[in-house]
Amino acid sequence: MSDELSLDRQVCFALYAASRAVTQAYRSALESLGLTYPQYLVMLVLWERGPATVKDLGIALDLDSGTLSPLLKRLEATGNVAKRRSTSDERAVEVHLTGTGAELRERATAVPGMLLRSTGMTTAELVALRGDLVRLTESVSAHPLGEQ
Repeated sequence: MSDELSLDRQVCFALYAASRAVTQAYRSALESLGLTYPQYLVMLVLWERGPATVKDLGIALDLDSGTLSPLLKRLEATGNVAKRRSTSDERAVEVHLTGTGAELRERATAVPGMLLRSTGMTTAELVALRGDLVRLTESVSAHPLGEQ
């Protein structure tokens, strides 16, 4: 008889363990860039989309301002980003890449390949896994536990 509450049967624990392992793999890869994993995520958004308001960064990364503000301060202190008031809405703060932050993108292009190698999976397997995780996130967000 199997116990539904066995740790090894829990999807939540498998996701938690995988998240910690992947974050650790990124930590090693990002060390040479001088970025933490959360800082890397902010930089990814800025490299892809260009300047963004703090609010838009929070939405893109699903982070609240209490988490995002210290991240941005550290990125600003290292010279990777600059913050300034929006010219169209002075209540909004925009985050821009500096020259240093833009140049860092070239060095960061090696990171996805490093992660791929550390997983031992193929590109196709990782693409499929990402798709499954996105679907899982969307489904659980639409139907939180206890609200069925």
